[in-house]
Amino acid sequence: MRLRRLLAGGVAAAVGAELVDRGLRAKAGELPPALVGAQHTYRWRGFDVAYTEAGDPDRPDVVCLHGVHAAASSREFEGVFDALADDYHVLAPDLPGFGRTDRPPVAYTSSLYESFVADFLNYVADDPVVVGSSLSGAWATVAADRSDVAGLLLVCPTADTGPRRPWVRSLLRSPLVGEAAFNALTSKPSLRYFDEREGYYRAEHVTDDVLDYQWRTAHQPGARFAPASFAGGYLDPGVDLGAELADRDCPATVVWGREATVTPLAEGRELADEADARLLVVDETRLLPHAEQPDSFLEAVRDDLPRLEAA
Repeated sequence: MRLRRLLAGGVAAAVGAELVDRGLRAKAGELPPALVGAQHTYRWRGFDVAYTEAGDPDRPDVVCLHGVHAAASSREFEGVFDALADDYHVLAPDLPGFGRTDRPPVAYTSSLYESFVADFLNYVADDPVVVGSSLSGAWATVAADRSDVAGLLLVCPTADTGPRRPWVRSLLRSPLVGEAAFNALTSKPSLRYFDEREGYYRAEHVTDDVLDYQWRTAHQPGARFAPASFAGGYLDPGVDLGAELADRDCPATVVWGREATVTPLAEGRELADEADARLLVVDETRLLPHAEQPDSFLEAVRDDLPRLEAA
């Protein structure tokens, strides 16, 4: 009798969790484009990769690669995308497993993203300057060894988020406990907590629009699979980023938020010294200077983009 009650309780809990997850997905609805521009799809290894294009195609290409977290998407570049498109041909994909791109339950790894970035740069862009945020900066650096790249403009790049944690990836990928845990991690209070603690320097810059899009993208079907690999440490490229950057034959500029905590400015200085790269520091920003202080970010990098293109 007791076993029967336990089984019944387990079934009820499973059904309840599934109903909650379905309800959240229904509330989130179909995700609108992250950025204003022409919407395209790049078919890559079974993924339909969504990307936005803006600006004159006859002008030099700039590719914007968003960072990685539970609610990541190309919306990260909303503050600078239109301004860059005034002078350049700008392309911004939603990486596999994020945004409007497909999110199947495959094994997401650093090598998958390195290959995606290399292929996107080779087949969709034309000798671009690459703006890579956080882990995407490391993937872009690795991919630049097998792609035609005019320059690298890396924002708080990192190649090491800590040791691998297989149990975290397994937990978040699990169908019931994982769904419940991911829904808790991507509630609006949790997203705001992360944004205010790590992403942004000033809480008022975490607007309702920013939070709403993050919440919606984190509650699309399959949303937890790529973040599960990130949380488990499986997306780190396992390279010495400074050495890799120094080996590239294109110009490199590193941009850092002065108040960054996840990757402190001291790490930025060490990286720039090791790679012989230019370091630009944006005041009153943390991990996302291009999102929090877009005008200051653009002012800091404007002189670098033409120099990179001419290289």
